Amino acid sequence: MKMEHTPSYIQLFKSGELSKRLQFLEERITDCVLCPHKCRVDRTTSYNGFCETGSLPLISSFHAHFGEEAPLVGSNGSGTIFFAGCNMRCIYCQNYEISHFRRGQEITYNALADMMIRLQEHGCHNINFVTPSHMIYQIVKALIPAIEKGLHIPLVYNTGGYDDVTVLQAVEGVFDVYMPDFKYFDADAGYELSGISDYPETAKRAITEMHRQVGNLKIQENGIAYQGVLIRHLVLPQNKAQTKSVLKFISQISKDSYINLMSQYHPEYHAYNCKPLQNQVSVEEFREMYKYAKELGFYRFAP
Repeated sequence: MKMEHTPSYIQLFKSGELSKRLQFLEERITDCVLCPHKCRVDRTTSYNGFCETGSLPLISSFHAHFGEEAPLVGSNGSGTIFFAGCNMRCIYCQNYEISHFRRGQEITYNALADMMIRLQEHGCHNINFVTPSHMIYQIVKALIPAIEKGLHIPLVYNTGGYDDVTVLQAVEGVFDVYMPDFKYFDADAGYELSGISDYPETAKRAITEMHRQVGNLKIQENGIAYQGVLIRHLVLPQNKAQTKSVLKFISQISKDSYINLMSQYHPEYHAYNCKPLQNQVSVEEFREMYKYAKELGFYRFAP
């Protein structure tokens, strides 16, 4: 099903600009500074960076996903491609076998392009790249043959929020929808729970840049999003994420932001090593945060 909105990556391709963006990324993966870790590892020959991945796409799975937010799922699902590996080390990650242990398969760029086309042919409303921060070069390299094969649906950048602004600026126009997490407002929590000491400031800069590029989430008459930012925040027990501070920051960007305030936390992986994370979020805790979000003026919430 062809969208009324034409993704801007098609024009980038036609003008030759997409190839220039790829060259920018290629220069940086050989001395890798594609995410805020800036490991400076040549990923064409080494797997020794923080993400422990190389230059080929590392794929865990791909399929039409019906568990995402309604504006992405529609009737035919979000065409989700799960990358293995991650540039974060969340101790409560529910997909730790994929993110921490990198359980997946290296494939060619053309194979990744074919995945995009197969999902589009299946009727998916978008291509949803899950955990793309360490795979940004691979995505853009595969995008070129995918466009040549007829790709024309929106691209979703589904990220943990630990992204480099310079790289985001370099791919402006490539992604139609940004779907970042904003996990913590406290740097100590970011380090303790995800191994990232500068998470809050980095996420704030990244989300601000994402909003500058595509603005608030835009939804067609059929209920399907075609452009904009959708922000996720997982409420953690005992206010470990400092949810109210996260919400206040987002409100300063735009109170028209589309937010998924999530209540489904449960202990997973090494979460039991952190006492506050040994329990689920109480109904009272979540209601307090949801009420505060509404008091700030938010009104666009994921159902």
